[in-house]
Amino acid sequence: MTEDATVLLGPRFREALVYAATLHTAQTRKATATPYIAHLMAVAGLALEHGASEDVAIAALLHDAVEDQGGQKTAEAIRARFGDAVHDIVLACSDTDVTPKPPWRDRKERYLAHVRSAPVEVRLVSVSDKVHNARSILADLRLEGDAVWARFHGGKEGTLWYYRSLVEAFREGAHTNGTKQLAAELTRVVGEIDKLAIPA
Repeated sequence: MTEDATVLLGPRFREALVYAATLHTAQTRKATATPYIAHLMAVAGLALEHGASEDVAIAALLHDAVEDQGGQKTAEAIRARFGDAVHDIVLACSDTDVTPKPPWRDRKERYLAHVRSAPVEVRLVSVSDKVHNARSILADLRLEGDAVWARFHGGKEGTLWYYRSLVEAFREGAHTNGTKQLAAELTRVVGEIDKLAIPA
């Protein structure tokens, strides 16, 4: 992954965008009417702004496809369409590939342990995802207050634990300038969430 080179997005990226929109066509963001593709485009945008190659940007578009839209069958379709590199990043960004999903806390603890030592390409997609999610939580928390926590499997305490733990996880491991900047942004946003979630 080279942060200084100009990234040209070609037919593979356009195919991935259509494929992601098709896979997630019936899915919306938690308890909202926002099409899920909005999140995927935002994550790809953050990754591209912070040094992603075309393969990494494609993986960002597809980072939830295995977990939410078909498990291993979707993983193999991604490999066939977009190659091993994209497949491997997507799989590494998935906290499960089975249905029903294992218990929430177990999945998150495994993911946290994994992301600490993951390759920088995986960490870039993951931290882009977590930054966008955290920004969405913060915006909704400002509008709705504590009611927002009902959307999350971990509830208030579990979700706060997870995002604080993500901040710690992204302080460790290999970094590029892009992942370092995004890790700093995640730290800032989670700090703002904490201020609103825990009244003085």
